[in-house]
Amino acid sequence: MRNHIRRLRFERGEMTQQALADACGVTRQTIIALEAGRYAPSLELAFRIARAFEVGVEDVFVWELS
Repeated sequence: MRNHIRRLRFERGEMTQQALADACGVTRQTIIALEAGRYAPSLELAFRIARAFEVGVEDVFVWELS
């Protein structure tokens, strides 16, 4: 699964990883792992991230079949 978290953060006035983490109720380390593709979020967290950016889940996360 790919994501556009980093791009969306910068499109939103260079939102920091910490600001996104605070908005989603997770740690900065979680955001770092998500951006690096080392962690797949729960459905709830995926919706929280999308809501923080005011976009749909599909605008943040891209499911790729192998």
